[in-house]
Amino acid sequence: MPNYSDDLDHTFRALADPTRRAVIARLIQGPASVSELAEPFDMAMPSLMQHLRVLESGGLIRSSKQGRVRTCHIEPVQLQRAQDWIAGQRALWEGRLDRLDDYLKTTRSDEDAP
Repeated sequence: MPNYSDDLDHTFRALADPTRRAVIARLIQGPASVSELAEPFDMAMPSLMQHLRVLESGGLIRSSKQGRVRTCHIEPVQLQRAQDWIAGQRALWEGRLDRLDDYLKTTRSDEDAP
């Protein structure tokens, strides 16, 4: 099995939390300020900032500050890497399950033969 980078580990760790996944879903629609991102959540701003730091360290978002406003943007490259890894795993398991299905069909055919 290939050795996957720490970046991918950080990405999946960041995506493991529902709040962070909701932030990603919002940022897919376009950039947003931290206060816009905070609106749907019932949490203190320092808690949301911690979630944003985790997303940023996972390479999923970047932020920029202009004056007093911090704006967050999605980083699609890291999301694509995660999607590519998942697609590879899916293909691997679908192949295995197809072979298992073929084997079971052959086994059943052998049992049914006189």
